[in-house]
Amino acid sequence: MAINPDLMDIINIAIILIVAFVTIKIVDYFLKKTGKQLDLEITVIQVLQEIFKYTVIAIAVVMVLNQLEINVSGLILSLGILGIAVGFAARDTLSNFISGIFVLSDKSFKVGDIIEVSDQIGTVTKMGFRVTTMVTVDNKVVTIPNTFFSTDPYINYTALDKRRVELPVTIPYELEMEDVIKSMEIKASSLNWVLNDPKPEIVITEFSDLGIKASLNVWIDDPWKVNSYRSSLARKINGLLVHKNA
Repeated sequence: MAINPDLMDIINIAIILIVAFVTIKIVDYFLKKTGKQLDLEITVIQVLQEIFKYTVIAIAVVMVLNQLEINVSGLILSLGILGIAVGFAARDTLSNFISGIFVLSDKSFKVGDIIEVSDQIGTVTKMGFRVTTMVTVDNKVVTIPNTFFSTDPYINYTALDKRRVELPVTIPYELEMEDVIKSMEIKASSLNWVLNDPKPEIVITEFSDLGIKASLNVWIDDPWKVNSYRSSLARKINGLLVHKNA
């Protein structure tokens, strides 16, 4: 019994897609395993996975088109006529792709780093050619198009092993400024999470009607805890800024 040619085409296309899917999964597993054995950075592994995935997809598309007896060369020529329209429609994707190449080549951050971009702070979990994925401190997954790294300033908090915590304070004129500053530095240094190098310091910023405005600056080694440490620091030195009448 002869098999319907259309049914045969459908079966062949299904086989092509299944083989492509399985191949991508197998190579992903192989790259992860080999990467761990060779101690490769996860960023490199993810880039190789992206390259292989899109290569397999492109090959699968060409094979499907051939199975449908569509002339690939003719199709490419036809697409050339619509190139301008397609270019406008895909300009954001192309821009993200190009930006992703620059991000990966610059090595300004990598998977595992804590970065801030477009008012979002999180740990980078994946770097792709189109988007970069990170997880915030409250466990939200944020996807950033790579073009943002070309147009907006971004901060890598883990590029260095230290982060400064700034606490604005106002020293009443009734208090002896030098004594208060010395006491604050001692109190700040007594906290076990405050680094000794650089040492805590107080920077005078303004003489206002309410008192002497200053900034108590300390250094820490955990970028995630800036806000909680700032609160702890405020509670620690709060009593030093209260004027007690005789």
